[in-house]
Amino acid sequence: MRTRKDFLHWGNSVVAKEITAIDNLRQRIDENFANACEILLQCQGRIVVLGLGKSGHIGNKIAATLASTGTPAFFVHAAEASHGDFGMITANDVIMAISNSGKTHEILTLLPLIKYLNIPLISLTGDVHSPLARQATVNINIGVPEEAGPLDLVPTCSTTATLVIGDALAMALLHTRDFSAADFARVHPGGTLGKRLLLTVEQLMHGGVKIPRITKKTSLQDALIEMSVKRLGMTTVIDADGKLVGIFTDGDLRRALENQVDFMKASIDTLMTTECKTTHADQLVFTVFNQMEQHKITAMPVIDNQHLVIGVIHLHDILQAGII
Repeated sequence: MRTRKDFLHWGNSVVAKEITAIDNLRQRIDENFANACEILLQCQGRIVVLGLGKSGHIGNKIAATLASTGTPAFFVHAAEASHGDFGMITANDVIMAISNSGKTHEILTLLPLIKYLNIPLISLTGDVHSPLARQATVNINIGVPEEAGPLDLVPTCSTTATLVIGDALAMALLHTRDFSAADFARVHPGGTLGKRLLLTVEQLMHGGVKIPRITKKTSLQDALIEMSVKRLGMTTVIDADGKLVGIFTDGDLRRALENQVDFMKASIDTLMTTECKTTHADQLVFTVFNQMEQHKITAMPVIDNQHLVIGVIHLHDILQAGII
């Protein structure tokens, strides 16, 4: 009868073995690792990651990590490569082949063609004396003392070690290329970071006829109608040239009510806020959001270099854009 204590024991045993496998990789960050980085850095084409089975799944992840951090890469299934997919590979590429045994038949079959095309080959193997390791331009040892499962059969520690080496290669290249957050955003345009670093005010602002706009001598009653129609909780106040002179907001209205202002006689120039925060169309939305948070405002006029009102950006639109 197995108990909960047995589950905990086995779980901790696996974690301990995988930690040991990863810790052993420290000594593998050596000249071979540096040589592999140089080959990858000098690649004029793409990094083509080859693998089969569990190594293939890990290879797919490594290729994705490389591609998302500034190193063009893609994964090719080793068996499919022998049946036409090798046509994706060019002489300008670099091949990274993953095989724990270093004897995967589907990869070894490709070696004569790789050599014929003079394509640099980086191998990740658990046996430095294997056929794949011996024929590679550079081999990185991913060998582990043992797998985490019984009978040393199920790829566990070895796949973890391979993934870590892949991450190490990708991060080494990232730092060498000075890959910035802006670069990351360009290859992740749909992600939160991408939106934060790429989305501008111009893309979210309400412009044209959607801009709430009145003049200084507009009555309070007409100002409320403009605010109600445009539904942004505020209106910009402009002069005869269309330049911003202030804003009138829900907050200004509350203050007018508290002061018992005569709605029929009051004009906006006596009630508006003149010292208001503004932004420009080319500003990043995330920066504007931080300003709104800091000053506790929900809408901000967008002006050009001549101080003309060209739009309004609202907090609700920023939240709906998904950058937070």
